[in-house]
Amino acid sequence: MRFLKLAALAVSSLCVFAAIVAFNATTCFAEGESYTFFCGDTSKNCRIVTAERGAAVCGLLLDDVCGESTTYSSLDVENFLDGVNGEVLFCEELSDSVNLYCSADLPYSVTLYGEEVNLHICIKQDSVTVASPIIFGGY
Repeated sequence: MRFLKLAALAVSSLCVFAAIVAFNATTCFAEGESYTFFCGDTSKNCRIVTAERGAAVCGLLLDDVCGESTTYSSLDVENFLDGVNGEVLFCEELSDSVNLYCSADLPYSVTLYGEEVNLHICIKQDSVTVASPIIFGGY
């Protein structure tokens, strides 16, 4: 009987601990339309995991996250940059988008053109995608 009480107490404690961790989980960005995690140790073996909702909990289940991304239907880029202490390092204009490569207070980074970049913002007519360090795959 004592064993069952101790086992129940241990299981209950584990559940409470897991709930605390799950509810305190964070992501780099507020969730947009969907949230993407980039996993792996190089872009060559990058695995993309997308969460439609509950990104923070999904991120807890991944052990090799090397980047994050989300897309918004609209975003005030200047306010967003202020919120992450971001500074635009260089810009790239394409036919359908403007890409800003930035330095910001975010956890992931890569070196591009000799600069440490940890925020990539892709602005299109109908959406804005943000990623740390950069957007992998098609955008």
